[in-house]
Amino acid sequence: MNEQSSSKTKLNIFNRFITSWHSRCGTEEDGDGKKKVMEQIGEACVNYGFFQIENHGIPLGLLSSAMDLYKTFFACSDEDKLLVSPKPGSSIPAGYLKSPQNSAEKNEHFVFLPPSSGFNVYPNNLPHLKQVLEEMISRFTKLGMLLESIISECLGLPPNTLAKFNDDRSWDFLIGLHYFPATEAENNGKSAHEDGNCITFVYQDEVGGLQVHKDGQWIPIAPSKDKLVVNIGDIIQVLSNNKFKSATHRVVRQRGKSRYSYAFFYNLQGDKWVEPLPQFTEEIGESPKYRGFLFKEYAQLRVKNRTHPPTRPEDLIHITHYSISN
Repeated sequence: MNEQSSSKTKLNIFNRFITSWHSRCGTEEDGDGKKKVMEQIGEACVNYGFFQIENHGIPLGLLSSAMDLYKTFFACSDEDKLLVSPKPGSSIPAGYLKSPQNSAEKNEHFVFLPPSSGFNVYPNNLPHLKQVLEEMISRFTKLGMLLESIISECLGLPPNTLAKFNDDRSWDFLIGLHYFPATEAENNGKSAHEDGNCITFVYQDEVGGLQVHKDGQWIPIAPSKDKLVVNIGDIIQVLSNNKFKSATHRVVRQRGKSRYSYAFFYNLQGDKWVEPLPQFTEEIGESPKYRGFLFKEYAQLRVKNRTHPPTRPEDLIHITHYSISN
């Protein structure tokens, strides 16, 4: 099999995990449907760390409205966008930020926290943005809680194990992103990385550009207006002691086209202590593959990666920073 055919086969295997679990898992009588979806999601989390979902419960009109508002905001002048720069004091900077000049990544973004945070800032020229983003946060939060319960069940954990562990939503956030068109010299939008949270939901426009690394190749994830991309983050990987995968992914920019997307990061509260769960270590006689850490410690290191990128890519902080050599 040549390299092109192999890549296509892997892409087909990946797309096999496009599931329709929301409507089917919501009814107890459809036990076979729920079992099948659980198997698909579990297999995707083991082998890819990525999958797509449809029938997710978020109205398509709301997804489109949020995308349109983000595009309108990013089309504003730099002066207007800088008026909604982050307030000092927040653990997660809310508002408008642009990649540093020396960064290998070429994008700008707008971060929105749960409304109760008190740190959100709003552009005066987009009065509907606040209402739409608050609705998006609410919808994504409910979706995150549902998927967290499915992942917990896929891992074979006692009921509500992850829900009890992760019962504070104050560190969740929604981020809208604008990637500038590629140039002849470079096309990097987001460098290869793994997400440092629990679960990420992504909605991308028709330009695409999101790619997952698998078996030495980069697999493009085709955009879809009615599906959400889901990926497992580092925290799930650590809690499961590497049973579930936090996949490496990146964004590649296209020539002559801007790329827009937004993502919801289902997080932990900053003071939460993270280490492999006993169900995957001492209870089954396996050694932990990570030492424990405070989530906010890791989150701060990851933020520093973006705000003060090191000169050498190998100096970027990943979850391997906490790995234990057995």
